[in-house]
Amino acid sequence: MQLSPASEAIITATAAVVAEHADQITATFYPDMFEAHPELLNIFNTANQAIGEQPKALAASVVAFAVQLIDPAAPDFTPVMQRIAYKHVSLGIQATEYTIVEHYLMKAVKTVLGDAVTPEVGAAWDEVYWLFATTLIAEEARLYALGGTDPGHPWRDYRVVERFEEADEVFSLLLAPVAGDVPAHRTGQYVAIQVELPDGRLQPRQYTISSGPRGDSLRVTIKRVRGINGAPDGQVSGWLYENAKPGTVLKVSQPAGDVVLDGSDRPIVLVSAGIGITPAAAILEDLSRRQPDRTVRLFHADTSFDHHALYQGLRRQVLAMSDARAQNWYEQGADEAPTLHPARSGFMDLSDVELPDDAEVFMCGPLPFMQAIRHQLIARGVPADRIQYEVFGPDLWAQNPD
Repeated sequence: MQLSPASEAIITATAAVVAEHADQITATFYPDMFEAHPELLNIFNTANQAIGEQPKALAASVVAFAVQLIDPAAPDFTPVMQRIAYKHVSLGIQATEYTIVEHYLMKAVKTVLGDAVTPEVGAAWDEVYWLFATTLIAEEARLYALGGTDPGHPWRDYRVVERFEEADEVFSLLLAPVAGDVPAHRTGQYVAIQVELPDGRLQPRQYTISSGPRGDSLRVTIKRVRGINGAPDGQVSGWLYENAKPGTVLKVSQPAGDVVLDGSDRPIVLVSAGIGITPAAAILEDLSRRQPDRTVRLFHADTSFDHHALYQGLRRQVLAMSDARAQNWYEQGADEAPTLHPARSGFMDLSDVELPDDAEVFMCGPLPFMQAIRHQLIARGVPADRIQYEVFGPDLWAQNPD
């Protein structure tokens, strides 16, 4: 995959300028596209649009892809591309929609950069876009095929079989297909759930499958999002909190995601904060059944013990394994928390905890938390390529984890 020589020269000369204006370009592009194609609002997370995360993620991805095309020393973009493809498949994005995006993205480039976008410059960046798009289209077609999904009908009906209240405004839903079998999935993957809001809009959100493979059902664990600092409450999590009860039928995507449990016997370190406990819960449940002697360290941070979702199940699984240990950090009430091992007070600090040699690390939580913990782990000698992470919504960290 490479640019034509003429386009490569132009991209080399203009990449810095486009990168400088990338946020402005995508901030112009999205409103213009949604005005002309409001049906696309059913695919995109409007909350991420409102706070600007989606435009920033798209800008960073396209620029990083362009840099890789012109700089042999640039980081490999393949892992980022794979992650984007999984996100798109979970949202039901189709190949035809890339043509719409191209039209309004190139229009925004010309609007923001003005006369600097000569026909030659426009053609070069259009070439970058289509290399980017066709790579994604091919990978997404492969993932749809592997999942047995018709891209034209990406959502399946699932019925809520049971609901469990896990912690303060955290609940689990046990979901079973209305027709057919549960699709195969790998431990650590997620699904998207699409709901119709009271105003008639459709909105999808992604939630980890918080259990290991069960064969007849999927479990997702959801925290009701409360807005802070003037941000609105979570629309989809709020709707599910109020309405998803046994018997409710929900639209669910095929399982997706690349942060998954492999088949090795290497030690595992699971790091999480808040509702980021869900991938760790899935991995630990799977390991306690299939590899009960595998070395596992579970590190979790939360506001308090009362906010610690899925604790009882995690405790049982730790006790069932021969070499599993857990350590929790609580901002409030750590001294009184009835945990298996004494909880620590304050924010997570891994500077003095025991870390197994040659461990694989899985992280999930807010981006600032994961960035801080990644630095701690690297300082402890954990190689960066053994630290995997999951983030829901636009991945603003993927191109520059440092």
